[in-house]
Parts: sequence; structure tokens; C-alpha cells
Amino acid sequence: MMKLLYKWKSWWRSLRKFNYSVIKLGFSIFFVGFAFRLIYSQSAGFSKFPCVKYSHISPPHVDSFTPQQITVETSPQEDIAGKCNLFIGDWIPNQGGPLYTNETCSFIADHQNCMKNGRQDTGYLYWRWNPRGCELPRLNPWRFLELMRNKSWAFIGDSISRNHVQSLLCILSTVEKAVEVDHDEGFKSRRWLFPSYNVSVAGIWSPFIAEAAIFDDIVTGASTSEIELHLDKLDTNWTKLFKSWDYVIFSFGKWFIRSSIYYEKNTGLGCHYCPKRNLTELGIDFAYQKVLRNLIDYIVTSNHKGTIFYRTSAPDHFENGEWDKGGHCRRTEPAGEGEFDLPWLNKIFREIELEEFHRASTRASNRVNLKLLDVTPLSLLRPDGHPGPYKFFQPFSQDKNGKIINDCLHWCLPGPIDSWNDLLMEMVING
Repeated sequence: MMKLLYKWKSWWRSLRKFNYSVIKLGFSIFFVGFAFRLIYSQSAGFSKFPCVKYSHISPPHVDSFTPQQITVETSPQEDIAGKCNLFIGDWIPNQGGPLYTNETCSFIADHQNCMKNGRQDTGYLYWRWNPRGCELPRLNPWRFLELMRNKSWAFIGDSISRNHVQSLLCILSTVEKAVEVDHDEGFKSRRWLFPSYNVSVAGIWSPFIAEAAIFDDIVTGASTSEIELHLDKLDTNWTKLFKSWDYVIFSFGKWFIRSSIYYEKNTGLGCHYCPKRNLTELGIDFAYQKVLRNLIDYIVTSNHKGTIFYRTSAPDHFENGEWDKGGHCRRTEPAGEGEFDLPWLNKIFREIELEEFHRASTRASNRVNLKLLDVTPLSLLRPDGHPGPYKFFQPFSQDKNGKIINDCLHWCLPGPIDSWNDLLMEMVING
């Protein structure tokens, strides 16, 4: 194996010394037909990004959750060998690289455009998620658009949900660029259309899924008062359109850490982190479970005829401190087993998510097509996929030792989050 690896590395170093036109000529002499096209596509895939060495990645280690507990509410997929869980597997090298680049996709937000902002390492782009016991094909954008002809998708949630929408738009726009056809006043909720296929994709801003009054300064974004969160009322921004969508993906959670006052039947119950108020501290878990249960009950009784996903929470990867205390994410490869535990907030979310889906599984199966998109275990292994300091444009251009607030929560585009869409397509087609 070492000799083969050495020969491969030597071949690659030699290959890079030659002009690509010479390489293509050589291939044309020795290979014909399909072989020529295959090798050409692989060599072209290396034109912008370097290859990375093989590194086996073990399954995630999650405090208080055994593999059986992690997989209990996921949707098993079948292959030739039998049953396969899409969400338990390994990150393996992918020499082909991403389907798009930051230069070919215009839907990437500036704070997730890691390459444009100056990130130099590119190894994090060369991995793909590989479930154990079955193959997970990459999302084929041509096939996806054809299968989804005249269908509508909606991603409902917070900024991670928006991150996810942008990933899908970038992948599909390699076939036909999406056209924005609708948005709200603040451009937080938007809808795009792929005209030739009549496929629409919407991103609906609803960080709590429930009705919430948020008091943030328009200019600075700073909160001027506690959020007023109605645990028993779902956000009408999405409920009024819910039955019009064929595919719906819900995801939320991170906003529950913010200072909030909780209401039910328009009566104050208590709060989370409101020291200046004479209110009972009820905690994040209390509110999250109430809202998630209300959401699932609404879905199960809706008689929705399409497919509905709940995406589990994606962990952050701050090391050596929280985001506001010098925490950073400097890794350049996937993590190994036991290197990361779930952050405390994700542990809260995960326990509630699995509990509520276990409670709803029997009821949902007889009424609606509700699936759990369990990205938590596979995302836990990707500390290398965040913008970090490259949330900002050229963050060290003025001072190489300057203190920069790192983004270790959202995901670079292209990046590991693209694999979420591979999972989506597989669950739609074979789930």
C-alpha cells in the first residue's frame, strides 16, 4: 500500500509539471471513447483544487448517545446488501471535488464565501459522505430538476437553513441558473424558480418556527429587549403557504439561546435568561420541546400530501473558547472518533428531537410522509468546513495577528453542507 501511495504521489507531482494541453493530447493517444472522457473529467476536476491524502474517519462520538440511540429515528435505506442507514458512515476522499465553485455560483453569501475571503487551504473540499453498507450517489442536478419538474420546495428556519438553500441553488444552477421571483420586504424570505423545469425553491425565514416578536436594532442588529416567543402559536409566515409546497424542510434551534419571554395562550409562563425580570427561568429545553411538539402535531394532522423533512441541528466547532471569547476553528481535515463531543446546546436539541420523533413516528406514518434528515452525526466530524476568520474579506490583510471573531457555526460554500443535499435526493428517490 505504501508503495502504491508513493507511486501515486510521485505521479501526481510529475503530472502537475506539465501543461494541461499536453496531458489531454497524451490521453487522446492512449485512450479512446469512454475511457478518454472519464480521465479527462477527472483531470479537469483538479484544475483549481489540490488533491488531499487519504485519512480514514471513524464514526462520531456523541456523549450520552450510543450508535443505537443515534440511529433509532432515522430512515433506513435499502441497497443490494440489505438495510443501510444513510447517517452512519465515514468521510472519504473525493478527488472530483465540488460540483460548483465560489466563482460559478452567485448565490453564496459573502460571509460563507471562504475562497473569495482569502481561505488558502482547499483540502476540505475533497471529501464525501459514505454511509456504511451502501452507496450514496452525489446529487445529479439534471436528474433532480427533471424529477422535480413542476414541484416546489421550501426550506423553513434560521440562517443555517438559508445556508442549506444556497447550497442547493448552487448545485442546481450548474444546469440552469435560478431566477429570483419573490421576496419579503427585508429579503429574509425569498423564492427562486428554475424556469425550464418550473421548479421553485423557497427559503422562509422563521428562526423559531413559532410566532415571535424580535426586537433587534435595524442598523446594529443588537437586541433592544427580550424576544417574546409564543410557544403554542406557529409562525403564519409559513403556515399560510404550507400546503402549497410539495417538499418542506424544517430546521431551527440556535435562536433559542437568546434571551426570551415565553407565552402560552397570550399569558407569560416564564423565560430564558431574563435576570432583570421577575420571571421563572424555564430553560431552552422547555421551550424547544414545546415548539417542536407543536410543529410535529401540526404536521401530522395537516394531511399534507407531499414530503416533509425535519433536519436535525448542525453542531458548531468552536475550540479554545466560545465565539466571543477567542474561540476558533482552524482544522483543515475531518475529525476522528472522539475528537469532538456534541456542544451542550446540540445535546439538548438532539435528545428532544429523538424523543419527539419517537413519539410521533406511528401517528405520522399513517397520515403524512414525515422524515428525519439526521445531519448531526456526520456534521460533527467536519470542523474543517466553517468560515472561521474568513467570514470577513481578507481578515488578516491589515494585521496578521489581529483578533478576529470566528464563524464556526455556518458552513463554507462549497463545502460539507453540500452532502446534505446528496442525502435529500437519496431519501426522496429511495426513501
